[in-house]
Amino acid sequence: MTTAAFLGLPGPLWQSLGLTLELAAVTTAILAVVGLPLAHWLNTSRSRIAPVIETLVALPIVLPPTVIGFYLLIGFSPTHPPGSWWVALTGHSLAFTFTGLVIGSVIYSLPFAVQPFQAALRSVPQEQLDACAAHGAPPWHVWTRVHLPLASRGIAAGLTLGFAHTLGEFGVVLMIGGSIPGVTRVASIALYDEVQGLDYPRAHAFAALLLVLSFALILTATLLRRREQQR
Repeated sequence: MTTAAFLGLPGPLWQSLGLTLELAAVTTAILAVVGLPLAHWLNTSRSRIAPVIETLVALPIVLPPTVIGFYLLIGFSPTHPPGSWWVALTGHSLAFTFTGLVIGSVIYSLPFAVQPFQAALRSVPQEQLDACAAHGAPPWHVWTRVHLPLASRGIAAGLTLGFAHTLGEFGVVLMIGGSIPGVTRVASIALYDEVQGLDYPRAHAFAALLLVLSFALILTATLLRRREQQR
């Protein structure tokens, strides 16, 4: 059996799955870089704007994905900033590109990573952090060598959830990316196209594969959270 028909699925579906995994990996890496400092700031800041920022971060949990996708599509337009700034800088539009999908995915998945990050960072006893500081450790060393390692399981759970959430995106990626093979046609869009084409056996096989993959990721995140709680 050739790779093009592995498990009964044609090459284009495997291509869409590969693109989805690439999108999830890039998004998760950015979530780690952006989300961890943001979670720490939200946990420790006494600024009046902190609740507003925390609410904005949490909005994707309750907003319909198409609403987020619509406003991102407007923002990515060459006639509106920041889309117009991107065109001036690169000569290309953000809409219907992989870069646009990454930006949309980071925004859409941000609360699913930041909220577990916040819980993990709060789970570290403040006494341990204060003890390190009292021994002369700079704040950066306390953060990188004590705080993050002690919260590592919860952080890993947040990253796993962010990765899993990116795999399941549909409304946002459809609005800002469409269905361009090899560029923006991710797994959820490919599955929708198969259903639209009434190829239910192929759609069922692909959906089952995505179900197994998502279950494994969520199970991993659940086990990490349980171990963090038992620590």
